[in-house]
Amino acid sequence: MVILLIGKQGQVGYELQRSLATLGDVIATGRDELDLTDCAAIEALVSSVKPNLIVNTAAYTAVDKAESEQDLAYAINADAVGVLANQAKQYVIPLIHYSTDYVFNGQSEQAWQEDGTLGPINVYGESKLAGEQAIQQSGCQHLILRTSWVYGTRGQNFLLTMRRLAKDKDSLSVVADQIGAPTWSRHIADATAHIVAQSLKAESSAFWSSHSGVYHLAASGEGSWYDFAAQIFDDLSEQGISVATLSQTTTEAYPTPAKRPLYSAMNTDKLFTTFGIRLPEWKHSVALALAELK
Repeated sequence: MVILLIGKQGQVGYELQRSLATLGDVIATGRDELDLTDCAAIEALVSSVKPNLIVNTAAYTAVDKAESEQDLAYAINADAVGVLANQAKQYVIPLIHYSTDYVFNGQSEQAWQEDGTLGPINVYGESKLAGEQAIQQSGCQHLILRTSWVYGTRGQNFLLTMRRLAKDKDSLSVVADQIGAPTWSRHIADATAHIVAQSLKAESSAFWSSHSGVYHLAASGEGSWYDFAAQIFDDLSEQGISVATLSQTTTEAYPTPAKRPLYSAMNTDKLFTTFGIRLPEWKHSVALALAELK
């Protein structure tokens, strides 16, 4: 099996190079090998690799910068995705793509279902939704895996930022009225590999045809950014590390260029029912990730 992995330098892409390695020949590309704003280059890559599966983790994820770089956000999150989807359709290649909880407006009192009303409130969310729609309109066999608040042990993310600030600052305020599910990139990659392994045990065409659609892939449980930070600080304290004093603030008191959904926790029952996968409770995963950084 030849797997074309796009976005190898990202948090999920990095982990997927490991988790997919036992399932096939992984051809991984990053920004140095592929310019996602060059549609012809994307087409040429798919044509030359001739993969049995495309896994796209690449995305423009700078939520605030997207407000002023709308064209670039759409080029990577929508236009490039549409080209990949059309190539997947043309060559009958299944496509796995990652989306976001930010396709929802945040105005809910219970975890979002896959078929919940979509209404992104920032450019990043709008561009990611456009990417979802491009895949669906292409008619290719696909899995759109929506995830949330992704962190890992490398790159730039909330966990690593809080770990650094916990040591460097005397006190810190974190937003407490935005609710979601912090999700470890490793668990996203492992869950993806588990799905791919299931496809290899089944009749491939039938598997992808019957399972194509949108799934929520996020950690169990929910919490605020403050809860996330507090868990990180607690785990660091258990390691014997002195940490800053942590306090709560509000979204209104901490304005940003892009609006954030206040409640974006997602229901993951469909993923469990279909593939038998449910990610661990988010607090447990944070502790595991931090333990690797000792």
